[in-house]
Amino acid sequence: MPVANSQQQIADRRVAILTTGGTIAMQYDAEADGAVPTLGAADFMAVLPPGLPELQTEELVNLPSSHFRLDTLWTIRERVAGLTAEPGVDGIVITHGTDTLEETAYLLDLTVPGEKPIALTGAMRAASDVGYDGYANLLAAVRVAAASQARGLGAVVVLNGEIHAARHVTKMHTLSPATFQSPGWGPVGRVEGDAVIIERRPERYVLPWRGLEPNVSLLKLAVGMDAGLLEDALARGARGVVIEALGGGRVPPWWLPAIERARAQGLPVVIASRCPSGRVWDAYGYPGAYRTLADLGCLFAEGLNGQKARIKLMVVLAAAQTTGEVAELWNEQDQ
Repeated sequence: MPVANSQQQIADRRVAILTTGGTIAMQYDAEADGAVPTLGAADFMAVLPPGLPELQTEELVNLPSSHFRLDTLWTIRERVAGLTAEPGVDGIVITHGTDTLEETAYLLDLTVPGEKPIALTGAMRAASDVGYDGYANLLAAVRVAAASQARGLGAVVVLNGEIHAARHVTKMHTLSPATFQSPGWGPVGRVEGDAVIIERRPERYVLPWRGLEPNVSLLKLAVGMDAGLLEDALARGARGVVIEALGGGRVPPWWLPAIERARAQGLPVVIASRCPSGRVWDAYGYPGAYRTLADLGCLFAEGLNGQKARIKLMVVLAAAQTTGEVAELWNEQDQ
């Protein structure tokens, strides 16, 4: 079972830490009457113990991740890509708010090539709270970013002593420090003291990067919903639509006319599931089931939740030169 490198090997490495805000950077502020982002890179550096790699830090933004815009994601992605290209950098850590951390992690995993570890981390408790978890999570993420056995994993999420693949991880609880889980898969590894243990290595595919198509809608189905949300998206000129469908990827039959119109216009329609795990697939023969949607030329979000399917479709639409290439790029990872 692979464990952490020796202290001397780790000390010879260099890890870049990018800070972006989030709860890990928050403390109580009397004027705001609540926690707000205040901690910066210098605060984190001051508490990390000796015996770690050489560390360099940059503050990109200092925001709750619920305030991120697409240009924030662009900034993070471009800086991470630049750092992976620097010969002197062996790994990268990003401190990040937990609300949208999985989307940033998946964007990096999907678009930043190379073998260098990219570890995202955060906290569920502010630095002024009893039981603040931020420093422990940051230390674990630095160990992962410096570990040779983490090379080739792409982007991972490191919290609560667990290492999760960006493709599979999601935030499962609003308050628990163990919020990040990979339903149906489990973590790829753990951090135990100074040991980094990797137990499985999911395959990784990188798509061409030409930016993010912003006009992609994410719709979630519930019992008895009419197709008004999809009609509205089409009327607003959406470039793509992701539908978090029922069960294994099913829609009510009254949604089919709108989906047919979208497909007739060449609009990509991606079917995800609102279930937290399991394939998008079924063996049913009734209208609105998997076979119907496949016959209409819908794409399927194998192993991706709705928010990550949206990120992927935004990347694909920006990269694709033709309508046919959208399907090719989308399906490449799932073949």
